[in-house]
Order: sequence, then C-alpha cells, then structure tokens
Amino acid sequence: MTVAAGLAVHFLAPAGPVSDALGDVLYAALIALLVAFVAPRARCWATGVIALAWCVGVELLQLTPLPSRWAVSFPPLRLAFGTGFSALDLFWYAAGVVLVVICRMHRGSRRARLEA
Repeated sequence: MTVAAGLAVHFLAPAGPVSDALGDVLYAALIALLVAFVAPRARCWATGVIALAWCVGVELLQLTPLPSRWAVSFPPLRLAFGTGFSALDLFWYAAGVVLVVICRMHRGSRRARLEA
C-alpha cells in the first residue's frame, strides 16, 4: 500500500510542496517498514533510527552528482535516490519514520494487552 500510494503521489498528484512532502513521508515510511521487515525482532526505535539514517544518507548523497548520473542511466533510480538536495526533505523523512514507529509501538502494546 505504501509503494502504491507513493507512486500515485509521484505520477498522479500535481507537482508542488504538498505532493513533495507527502512523497517524502511515504518514502521514509517505506524505508522504515522495509527495515522492520528485514529485522522483525528489532526494537521499534532502532528500526526508526536505521531508516532515518538511510533517508538522511540518501539526501546528503544528493549533494553529489551521483544520483543524477544514476537517474540518467536508469530512470527508476530517480524514485529511490532523487536528484536534488532539500533540507526540508529531512523534516518530512523524520515525520514518516516517526509515524511508522508510533504505529508499530501501538500495535505492539495492543498485541501485548490482547495476550495478557
């Protein structure tokens, strides 16, 4: 669902600050979910830290010409690595990661209550 929503925002939503922010939140949420999938027993906050570190690393990578070169050679990489740095993206990445961490923590506490 997260991938579908992200692609819908990218391809169908009009370009602008709202769609940019929503795309960043969904990207970060996807990364957080992937980290949780790869490490299901890891604590929620740890998966959040890893996901946010990935997102910040990708954003900082955009300060170099590498993502633009990759996108020219294989256009789908633009979706994963972007092409231009924006400090505001860091805020939206944090928002997406926090959203997933909160949802996972709520789910975990709800499951614990049901098992008790």
